[in-house]
Amino acid sequence: MTGYVSVPAALTGEISVLVGPRLLAGVADPAGLTAHRRRWGPLPTLGANQLVELTRDVRVAGRGGAAFPFSRKLSSAISANRRRSVVVNAAEGEPGSAKDCALMLTAPHLVLDGAAVVARALDVPVVHLVVPGDRPAVRPAAERAVADHDSGVEFLITETTAGFVGGQSRAVLELLSGRDNLPVTAWEPEAVSGLRGRPTLLSNAETYAQVAALAMMGAREYAGLGTPDEPGTTLLTIGGDGLTGVVVEVAHGTPLRDVLALCGYDLDAPVVLGGYHGTWLTPQMLADQTVTRTNRRGQHVALAAGVVLPVRRDACPVELTAQVVVYLAGQSARRCGPCFNGLPALAEACLALAHGSAGQPVLERIEQLIGLLPGRGACSHPDGTVLLVRSLLRAFPDEVAMHLVGPCAHAAPAIDPAQTLRGLVAR
Repeated sequence: MTGYVSVPAALTGEISVLVGPRLLAGVADPAGLTAHRRRWGPLPTLGANQLVELTRDVRVAGRGGAAFPFSRKLSSAISANRRRSVVVNAAEGEPGSAKDCALMLTAPHLVLDGAAVVARALDVPVVHLVVPGDRPAVRPAAERAVADHDSGVEFLITETTAGFVGGQSRAVLELLSGRDNLPVTAWEPEAVSGLRGRPTLLSNAETYAQVAALAMMGAREYAGLGTPDEPGTTLLTIGGDGLTGVVVEVAHGTPLRDVLALCGYDLDAPVVLGGYHGTWLTPQMLADQTVTRTNRRGQHVALAAGVVLPVRRDACPVELTAQVVVYLAGQSARRCGPCFNGLPALAEACLALAHGSAGQPVLERIEQLIGLLPGRGACSHPDGTVLLVRSLLRAFPDEVAMHLVGPCAHAAPAIDPAQTLRGLVAR
C-alpha cells in the first residue's frame, strides 16, 4: 500500500493512515505548523453569524456519531447570549475508531484551526482539548502542536480516564469539571447548558478539522467532493479493532465496497458498520451501501463514529455479538437502571443464545430487553448496544434460529471479552 503513514493503534500494532483528498492530504508531510500553513494558508477570521451560514450552507454534520448539524449547535450557543465554552473532543472511547487519533498525530493544526475559528467567532479565549488517556502518543503530539500554533487562542489539554463511555459528551464535561469521567443525565443540550452551565460548543476532532477546511476553502470548493445532500468528505477507520487497520478519507456517496477493496478487505464477508454501537451487514446488504450519514429507506444503518469492522467469513456473528455485549455491559457508567441492570441482563441472554442451550425463551428475552432499554438511560450507551443486537436478529435470522437448538458448528474461538472483535477482522 502506498501513500500512507503508520500511527500507534489503541492497543497494540499500528494504524495505517492513507493520504486523502482533503483533511489527510498532508499526512506524509511533517506535522509542524510551517508545512500546515504552506498547504492551507492563513487562518481566516469569521463572525459568528457568518460561520453559522457557512456551516449551514454545506450541511456540516458532527463526525462523532450523532451527525447533529453543526450550525444548529453554533446557533444555540450564540442565541444564549452568555459567556460560552469551546471543547474539542478527541477522546475516542470506541476501540475500533482511530480517526481522531490519526488527525491529532498527522494533522493536528487543522483541528486546532477549526477550534480557533469557532472560538474567535464566539469570543472564547480558551479552548479545552480532550485527548484519550489510553492512547499515549496523542497527548505529546497535541502539546507540540499547541505550543507552535499561531491563532492566539489558548488550548488546555485534558486526558480522559474512563473506557468506552469516557468520550461521551457529558462524560467529557464531567471530567473538565473535576468529577468522574462518566456520563450523567442532562436535561438540556451542551450548546445550551454545558461546561459549568455555560453554552458549550462541543464536537469531536474531525468535526473541527472539517470546519477549518471549509473556512479556508470556502463553500464552493468544499462542496466539490461528496453529494449535493452531503457535501465534503469523511474519515473512516477500517478494521481498526484488529492488529492493524486503516484510516481513510473518502467523499460522501462513495460505495462502501470500494473503500473495503481499497483497504484490502474481503468483500464476501460480513461487516459491522458503526463500531460496537453499530449495525451488522451481510455481504448482500453491503452491496448498495454508500458512505452516508443519512438512514435510507428505513434501514437504520448508521455510519456513527465512522468505524467499519470487516469480520472473517468463518466467524459466528451470534458469538461475536454476545462477546461485544459482554464487553459493553462492563463498560457502562452503572449510574442508571438500563446500564446497571439492563445491559448485564442483555449480555447474559446473548451469551445463552450463543451457547445454544436456552431455546426459544432466550430469544423472547432478548426481544423483550431490546424493546425496553432504548431511551431510558443517562446516555446512549444502552441504545447503541440494542442497535447492534437488533441488527444481528435482522441480518442473520438463520444463524439465530440455529443457535436456538444448539451451538454453532463453525463457531469462532472464544476470545477475551475485553478484546471483543480484536483479531477476528478479515484481512
